[in-house]
Parts: sequence; C-alpha cells; structure tokens
Amino acid sequence: MRISVSFGATMASPFAVCRLKGRGSLVKCLQKVDPFLHRNIGTDVVATQEQRHGCKSLYAIQAEGQAQAERSVLISCHSSINEKKLLKYISRHGDIKKYFFYESYGLYAVVEFANRESVASLFERAAVPRVSHESTVPFKSRLLSLRNIGLADSTNQQSGQQCQPQTPIPINELILRLSKEESINQQITSLRDIYQLTEENSRLRFLVCSLLKDIAAAYFPECTIKPFGSSVNGFGKLGSDLDMFLDLDGISSRNATKPISGLSLEYQMKRANSERAVTQSILSVIGECVDQFGPGCVGVQKILNARCPLVRFTHQPSGFQCDLTANNRVAMKSTELLYLYGELDPRVRCLVFTVRCWARAHSITSSIPGAWITNFSLTVMLLFFLQRRSPPIIPTLDHLRDLAGPADKSVIEGNDCTFVSDFSKIQLQSNTETLEQLLCEFFEFYATFAFSRMSINIRKGKEQNKPEVAPLHIQNPFETSLNVSKNVNATQLDRFVALCQESSWLLQQSETNTFRGGNKGKASQPWGLATLLLPSQVAGINVSKKRRQEPANERIKSLLESLKNTNRQKKS
Repeated sequence: MRISVSFGATMASPFAVCRLKGRGSLVKCLQKVDPFLHRNIGTDVVATQEQRHGCKSLYAIQAEGQAQAERSVLISCHSSINEKKLLKYISRHGDIKKYFFYESYGLYAVVEFANRESVASLFERAAVPRVSHESTVPFKSRLLSLRNIGLADSTNQQSGQQCQPQTPIPINELILRLSKEESINQQITSLRDIYQLTEENSRLRFLVCSLLKDIAAAYFPECTIKPFGSSVNGFGKLGSDLDMFLDLDGISSRNATKPISGLSLEYQMKRANSERAVTQSILSVIGECVDQFGPGCVGVQKILNARCPLVRFTHQPSGFQCDLTANNRVAMKSTELLYLYGELDPRVRCLVFTVRCWARAHSITSSIPGAWITNFSLTVMLLFFLQRRSPPIIPTLDHLRDLAGPADKSVIEGNDCTFVSDFSKIQLQSNTETLEQLLCEFFEFYATFAFSRMSINIRKGKEQNKPEVAPLHIQNPFETSLNVSKNVNATQLDRFVALCQESSWLLQQSETNTFRGGNKGKASQPWGLATLLLPSQVAGINVSKKRRQEPANERIKSLLESLKNTNRQKKS
C-alpha cells in the first residue's frame, strides 16, 4: 500500500454517475454525467494562475478545492474501525493522496485519491444495500458505508485514529486559553488560529458541494456547485453554515458564435417571464431531487419567494447547515472582495475573527434571523474602520476599481462589480499599528460614530449622509442602493454602541489589560481580550431603560471594584 503525500497530482478523466432504474421522469433523468470541471470557473481570470504578489486568487483556490473533491469519497465507518485495515482495503483501488476522520452522527472518513479513475474503480466494487422491510432509492453517490461482513474488529486492534474538529471550542474554554497568552496581540492571533476553518473542514465543504453537484448534473451536466461566503473568503469559523452557489454559466454553447449567413442549429429551451422565475424553477426541481434522492440530506426547505431564492437543508454526514442558491453572482463578487481584503494585510482577518467572536459572545450577532447586526455588516464596519486609519491599512473599493484591467470588468444586473484581481497592482501604505491598538481604536471609533446622521461606505472610504431613515446604514458595496443593515433596529444599535464604550474603556485599564498568569498550576486570571468576552460585561445593558442610560464608565468602574474585592478576598 502506498499513501501519497504529494500534492502535485493532476485531475484525471471524469467518472460516470450511475443511471437510475425506475419510474418517473426524475429517476430516468439521473444518468451519466461529465462534470466539465475545467470549464468556466466563473471568471475570465485563469484559475491556476498564481499572482505575482504571492497570493492565490480565490478562483485558483476554488478550482483546487473542486478538483480535490472530485477525487474524494466520504465513507461512514463503524466506531471500532481499524485505520490501517481501512486504508489497505481502500488503497486497492488506487493511491491515496490524503485522508482524515471526523465525527458527525457517527464516524466518517474523507479519502482523496491521486486520480479520479480510483473513484470509478471503487464504484465498481461497491454494492447496493439490501434492506428486508424497506425499499431504497438506487442513486449511487460518493457517500458510502463501510461494512465488515462476518467479522468484527477487535478492540485491541484499534489504531486510535484522531478525529479532526468540525465545531468551535466552547467560549469558556476559549477564555481560558486566551488568558494564558502574554500579550493582547498574541490573544488576537490565537483566537484566529483557534476559530478559523481547518484544511480538513474546508475540504469537507468542497466535497459536500461536489456530492450535491452529482445530483444537479442529472439535469445540467455542465453545472458546478461551489462554496461562497465565509466558507472560502478567509473569515469562516468552524461550525459555520455552508453557502453554495449553483453555477450554470459554464454551460457550453452559451456564447457560441453564429454564422452571418447560412444554416445553424440552436437548442430548443423552455422560456420564462424573468430570470428570477428561471432561478425559482431550477431550485424547485433541484430541491425536490435533494429531498428525494440525496443521501444524508434532511429537513429540505424550498424558500423560493425570498429576495434571493434558496434551498435550505441539513447534510447530516458532514453536520453542515446548507443554503443552495443560483444566479447569485453579486454574492460571489462580495466573497471575492472580502477574500482580497483579507489577503492584503494579515491584521484584517485577525481583527474580523476577534470582533465577530466578541459580538457573538454578547449576542450582538445571532444565527437566528432578526434585528441583530449580521456578520457581513460587522465585517464591512471593520473594513471601513481600517480604511479610515491614518495612513489607511486597506484601499477603498473605488481605488481597487481604478486599478482594474480589462479582464476584471464585471457588470452584474446593472451593478458595477469591477475591481482589480492582480494583487501585485495594489500598493499599500505603511501602517505599523499593532493589533491591540487597532482593536481598542475600533471600539473607540464606533463608540463615538455619528450613526444618527452618517452612512458607512467602503466604496468611498468615508462617511456620507444617510440616504434613508434607518438606525444603521451600511451601503452595499456593489448594489449601492441597498442598505445591508436595514434589519437592525435602534435597540440593537444602542447595545452595540454601549458595548463598544465598555470594551474601549476596559482595554485602557491596567486592571484588565495586564497579563496575570496563574501560580503553581492554577489557571490564569482572565485579562485583555479574554475579559471582553466575559458575559458579566453586558449584564447592565439588557435590563431596564433606566439602567441602560447609566454611563458606561460607571458600570465598568463597579465591575472593576468587584474584581478588586474578589482579589483581596483571595489574598486574605
């Protein structure tokens, strides 16, 4: 058996998804597909091209992730599976490039082969399950179950395979870890390292997209399904949802050149009143297929009348909450923009993870739709703050547009989504502020921001008068007539401002911003960033109106006095 550790293998020829036997047009439609993964990743920029700046483009990352996923299978294993035995069995079909285990409703293994012929070989040996009292839908996917017929793994043969984490650590454990760091700068970078997506989690996200594409390809053989949003923009957190985009732009013959004269052929196709109606129809059918044929896909909801129609479901084998959209090109450009900003300066991602964690700890953001500030709005607010530094840490969107070349031109539904994709063209100014300084200044900036009059605009990089009456106005970077924070009410904005006041004040106090390591094996006292995550910091904000109007510094002085009294009692 050979397990390849090389990452240079190229993608092999496509394998065939089986033809379903049975009644109904949906079943008959599932037949051999050619993924055409190499076609049109969604941009004119060559996906494999590395930027002279040393950073990969988002398209290169997506192409690499899609290629890895097409060579991969997801296997449900018994908890007592012997790792060496599994690898020896799987490697009969070809060299294994990478594998890992994780837990989600059981133990699973993700196995990436060196080439796609190995996946086809594995398919030839896999059997259709026989269930005595139930019927199965005979759709073969790359989600497989490992059976050990007539034998049992001995417990003393277990190899103790290490499962990769797929969810973030609890906030209390995070606070303990951060308290052991010796500077606030180290705390911020440590938080990013703890919360950001691992390589394994990212691979699993691409694999789930690839498994779903195998279903959609029955109708659209040349389609791709790719992750967008936090899954690929560099700001993703373990446990976050998986946003997916059904891309039909790669269908061949869309831009075929017609002869000026003579005969030509064109496909007959159904027509609809609008592109939105087409999107709704496509998602309705794909949602039905996922519900009826998708192994491990449960709780399927077709939310087709939303501003952006989508199909929502849970993929149990991975544990991901999934949202599938189509024709959502502006969201893809937003993903690319956030990725670019995160690559320009490492402080960007560190601060985004920190501010998002702080906001979630105090219920400023929420996974439940409502009047809360969203992670996207919070991220745009941070980018705007970094544009307002002197000198600026990141450029404005208008400046990135001015640097764009002809290949970067992008107009989507009348919206100018053009910005430079070549990192080497972007010249950054020299700003040497530390993460600690920037975090404190961020809280101070928004503690005194004129929300009642001003709008946040990262396209211009400066405050502008509000174009509409709303507690918080953040201009959509591309659809400039939209306010991405329109859902936020005055109460939630007041909470955000009050917490910014408290956090800014706390970071300036020696009692809370000085490292206090534990003695003789005792746990370190919460300090610095860890102090900002303690729930007691916001105890006075959710109570009566009279309490909320109390000056923030008075509440913090009371808290610090309480901390001092506690320390005196411990010493005595």
